[in-house]
Amino acid sequence: MKKLEEIVGQLEKGEIALEQAVELYSQGIKISADCRKELENAKLKITEEK
Repeated sequence: MKKLEEIVGQLEKGEIALEQAVELYSQGIKISADCRKELENAKLKITEEK
């Protein structure tokens, strides 16, 4: 999550080259998807325990 926040911060500044911005954006999308998957897994575990 911290890495995702760093990426967002860098993109918001707008002081990086377009090529680097695209790379950071791609990394951010992957991290976001990974986080979403982890949250869904946690939610499923909680639901199954009830």
